[in-house]
Amino acid sequence: MPVFGKWMEKQFLLLQLLDWVLRGAAQVMFVNNPLSGLIIFGGLILQNYWWALNGFVGTLFATISALILQQSRGAIAAGLYGYNGILVGLLMAVFSNGGNWYWWLLLPNIFMSMMCPIVSSALASINSRWDLPVFTLPFNILVCLHMVATGHYNNHFPQVLIQPRSEMPNITWSEIDLSKLFMSVPVGIGQVYGCDNPWTGGMFIISLFISSPITCAHAILGSAVGMVSGLALSAPFGDIYFGLWGYNCVLACIAIGGMFYALTWQVHLLAITCAFFCAYLGSAIANVMSTFGLPACTWPFCLSALTFLLITTGTNSIFKLPLAKVTYPEKNLRFFWKLRKQEEAERLEKERIEAEKQDDETKEELKIEIQRLEENFQADFTTTGDESTEETENDAEDETKQNDLDRTDLSNIV
Repeated sequence: MPVFGKWMEKQFLLLQLLDWVLRGAAQVMFVNNPLSGLIIFGGLILQNYWWALNGFVGTLFATISALILQQSRGAIAAGLYGYNGILVGLLMAVFSNGGNWYWWLLLPNIFMSMMCPIVSSALASINSRWDLPVFTLPFNILVCLHMVATGHYNNHFPQVLIQPRSEMPNITWSEIDLSKLFMSVPVGIGQVYGCDNPWTGGMFIISLFISSPITCAHAILGSAVGMVSGLALSAPFGDIYFGLWGYNCVLACIAIGGMFYALTWQVHLLAITCAFFCAYLGSAIANVMSTFGLPACTWPFCLSALTFLLITTGTNSIFKLPLAKVTYPEKNLRFFWKLRKQEEAERLEKERIEAEKQDDETKEELKIEIQRLEENFQADFTTTGDESTEETENDAEDETKQNDLDRTDLSNIV
């Protein structure tokens, strides 16, 4: 793909723009791959032609808006200014009560999509202080803004009526449909784009697998966690079958499970925990926002993922990558291993330098000790020599005196 990216830089603008749009479609799932984006658009067409058109228009005009605002060309080429646009276009069509092929809907779609880079840039200036991504916050803000500004009883852009639950759901465990329950896993992945067709979800899984098997595995795991959480919290079976409990957990599990953290078994468990937390938070946010006639969108994913990215820990096994180094889980893991090897090499080098320094200090101490011993020995030797000389002189004097006495005695005898 890096080779393809360099080749694409030399092509004419329209072909580059198509590449950026496809990457933007895939970046919703944290994937920077035009082939994955092409498969995703294929899945959207399989779901609904009108929705696919709105998604394409949203991605296109969000990217054009980023070009007009002269945002980072590298970020535009990676699709980072397009993924909120495709969600805005898709979900405006999904929540519209005007039906399919209501062409007037393209006007607010284009306007809100072109607002995505503005909101993204504003949020990035805030989140960059903590080295955090903006995720899908622009999409959440703009779609909720549009739905609040129009509402269900609007003449031009009516929205679907969303109301809070007013009665206890009738849940009979014996009536659970296991086939639909297991089918809710691919449906949950499809609901990231607002799609409830399991075949569409299956195409999305393929698009993830060809780009990153780790991302694909965590997407499936996150959707399964959402399904289990829905059962545990006694959610209506219809909501679970429809994938409404899975899509936020899918994004949360991908984000934590190797995308913004280097994947270790501790991070894997952290991703599962985040998915469960996201499911619980999703139920709470859905209940609150339904009182205002609004969907939960991806607010649960954003809040839960940002919360887990802000945690601090003393273990080296949970390593948050710098935002500038984030690519895809496999490459992130290689970067982490390389960094650990460099740290290990630096540690060994530091220990070697400290050992050499300690050896030098030991040698210096031994040298000083030897010099001290030599000085003491020299001082002792000098003292001993002086004493021997004095004793020799005294002996000589005594011998002289004795000789004199002997000569005196001999003279007296004579």
